[in-house]
Amino acid sequence: MVTSGKAIRITLLSSVGLLALIVNAFADVTASVDRNSVDLNESFVFEITVNANSDAEPNLSVLDENFYRGQLSQLTNTSIINGQISRSRIWTVALMARVAGQQDIPAVSVGSESSKPISIMVNEPANAPPGEADVFIISEVDQTEAYVQSQILYRFKVYRAVATRQQNYRDPVISGAEVLIERAGEERSYEALLNGRAYNVIERVLAIYPQSSGEIEISPARFEARILRDGRITGRKVFESDAHAIKILPIPAPPTDFPNASWLPARDVQLSEEWSRELNEVSAGELVTRKVTVSALSQIETQIPVLSPPDVEGMNVYADKPDFSRQFEAEGIRGVRRDQYAMIGVRGGVVKIPKLEVPWWDIEAGEWRVATLPSKTFTIDAPVAESVLPPAIQSGALDAATGDANPVKLVEDEFWKLLSQLLGGVWLLTIFVWWWSSRDRQREPKAPEPPPIYKQQAKFVKAAKKAANAGDKTAVRAALIEWAVLQWPENSPRSVSELAKRVTSPLSEELSVLSASSYSSTPGEWDGSGMATAIRSISVLIEDSEVATQSPLPPLMPPGT
Repeated sequence: MVTSGKAIRITLLSSVGLLALIVNAFADVTASVDRNSVDLNESFVFEITVNANSDAEPNLSVLDENFYRGQLSQLTNTSIINGQISRSRIWTVALMARVAGQQDIPAVSVGSESSKPISIMVNEPANAPPGEADVFIISEVDQTEAYVQSQILYRFKVYRAVATRQQNYRDPVISGAEVLIERAGEERSYEALLNGRAYNVIERVLAIYPQSSGEIEISPARFEARILRDGRITGRKVFESDAHAIKILPIPAPPTDFPNASWLPARDVQLSEEWSRELNEVSAGELVTRKVTVSALSQIETQIPVLSPPDVEGMNVYADKPDFSRQFEAEGIRGVRRDQYAMIGVRGGVVKIPKLEVPWWDIEAGEWRVATLPSKTFTIDAPVAESVLPPAIQSGALDAATGDANPVKLVEDEFWKLLSQLLGGVWLLTIFVWWWSSRDRQREPKAPEPPPIYKQQAKFVKAAKKAANAGDKTAVRAALIEWAVLQWPENSPRSVSELAKRVTSPLSEELSVLSASSYSSTPGEWDGSGMATAIRSISVLIEDSEVATQSPLPPLMPPGT
């Protein structure tokens, strides 16, 4: 018996060890790139992550056929959650494509597991340095004609073949039609080869959303720095990109089938839904939640129209507060809106969720399209009180001797039936009260949804511009401080001089002039025309703590090769 027990323990321990080996063997291997659209002469970052305690190394030789490889770096993360230790390893390498066109990064194996292939677009080089310039800057827009509230991607890059010191970037000034400006992702740093010379590239991308028709003009972006050459540092030099002009078209008429369609210009719109449980398992009185997600590429999340709660016969539907988020892709910002509905069946039977349609304007094709979620039909089971308790006559409530209905038995059955129905009603009421109490207490069901932040800010920008044209310094200060409170709700500036430190030129200079004019012992006359021009487009500075510092990538090959 002892020998048998020992054998069992040995078998169990062996099984546990074998299970651990199997878990390690099936490690989760994922691959990603920092950009999926690059020029032929530009590098990009390829990353492999293994979420397992494995010592295996990735086989990167499969990349050499179509890509140049830079230096490989590795990072190990260890975490302990509820006593469980988990470890992940991340390998990062800079790649540069050998040929242009659609390229597939092949699957990379780590031990017995492999990542999934990744497809990227490699474009022909569009930029060449002016002669043998050590430093230069270029800018580009993705379209020269756009509709109101549609996205315009403005991209500028600083190329440096030498080291620089005390560098300063200045976003362009946008004049003409009113615009909303958003950062389309974080600042990027990578390497580029131009005419055999290696350059470090700093890239910034802005998403511009014109708010009215007409024309907008984008001034040159600027890069200022001192250049380190042959051990000596030069004086401060200024480099500028090209200027751009864009025609803004008015909003076209809505489609015939949707005369009340909201204006939603985008490159792509996707609809999806999630349910908290299987619909074929829902009974009357049970709560089920439905999440509907709308994502729009090249559009901000607050521009996605409000979705009306579905009108479902046989169910009570309650809308919750929507959730907003955004993602950054090669084509710009993808806004995401998620609406959640609590749905309770009031009786058993067949229920049909109506089709959901969202009209949107395809900015590439120049025509209306409709994103659709198909209708859904399912059956709600009857409540327990109806299906378990049959009529009293059918429940055996007959007098055993005579076969006649027993009045006492009938009364008892009727009493229990009424009691069961009462308990079922209390149960339904309890579920409803629980759901209602868990909702956001600040939300009033009939209160109108507040306007998006950018629309509230636009009101103060217009007020400030109007006051500037009228020469009203007090009104200008008040409107811009109100705008700043919305921009920095947790750390808003208390004066225009403090606000001047958080915005870019020329608004920062105009705010400094306004502050000096307001509080100087000899203020003199103040001309608000410059301020009115400066606040047509407002761009905020990014604090150093908000931007992840990226060390330059090592050169993929020596200069001149």
